[in-house]
Amino acid sequence: MTILSPVSLLHRPQSGAVLSLIAVLAFFMLFGGVDIGRFLGAASWVNFAANLGIVALPVGLLMIAGELDISIGAMIPAGSMSIAVVSGHYDLPILVGIGFALGLGAVVGLINGILTVRTSVPSLIITLATLVAMQGIVLSASVLLTGNASVPLDAPAWAKAIFGRLIGGNYQIIILWWIGLAAVLYVVVHQMPFGNRLFAMGGDRASARNAGIATDRMTIGLFVLSATSASFVGMCGAILFNSAQVSGGMNYIFNAVVSIVVGGVLLTGGFGSVIGIVLGTLTFAVVSQGIYFTDIDRNWSSLIIGVMLLVAVWMNNSFRTMALTHSPKKKP
Repeated sequence: MTILSPVSLLHRPQSGAVLSLIAVLAFFMLFGGVDIGRFLGAASWVNFAANLGIVALPVGLLMIAGELDISIGAMIPAGSMSIAVVSGHYDLPILVGIGFALGLGAVVGLINGILTVRTSVPSLIITLATLVAMQGIVLSASVLLTGNASVPLDAPAWAKAIFGRLIGGNYQIIILWWIGLAAVLYVVVHQMPFGNRLFAMGGDRASARNAGIATDRMTIGLFVLSATSASFVGMCGAILFNSAQVSGGMNYIFNAVVSIVVGGVLLTGGFGSVIGIVLGTLTFAVVSQGIYFTDIDRNWSSLIIGVMLLVAVWMNNSFRTMALTHSPKKKP
């Protein structure tokens, strides 16, 4: 059995996220007077982390691959409104609404992916265009089809149980979906050949392509996963709260990127981990929601997030440099 030394642990992408999470919890305990037991048992920050985490995981993989998807800001309300209009306003079976919501996400992701690999336009610009376009489409379609920007939805009991139930009266069922997605992606990225191809593509796309890696196919698949995951979060929200609105979702762009960077993913690509993204999401959720459990002025939360982001970027670059320069000493 291999025993990892403290130094070797610091070379891992998630090291910065672990230190950030510990530092934030310690800060709230020492300066905010937080009862850590009461806070850790609260549902608000866990629910927040789960919804954000399902979006952050695929976007994080895209960033490891050297791409970025900000269209998630429009795909969350798009998924929410899709199922509400189809199964709420037009009263079609909930399975049709679910299929339409997820299918819309897959189509938008496919468009983003194809445009990224077929043109020289950066994915940031492509997904920005998709973001604006989908915002207009969702609003226009909602007003045209229903006459309102808010649509009610009464999902059947089985759909509520799977996508919109509260466990223990407070914890959203989407937490289990987040854990499941993280587990699957961990196996795929860190235990299967796909992960090596992903990191190779983020490190040097041209070299990866020359080595026989299907970079175009992987890129398109990641964009489809990203947009569909965002649509899934919106769909679950509509089922849980029995309604959908055309607004909402824009905060997810900033929140997801911060969580991913805090989780150890480099903006330049080629470095990161699934565990790090999960820890980064938890850290961001603790900062965003933990401030309400303290006596600290709520306005200071933005400052804490900003400082945390700068420190995380510095740590990520430092740990990556250490990982690249470290060479274990040979035993005599």
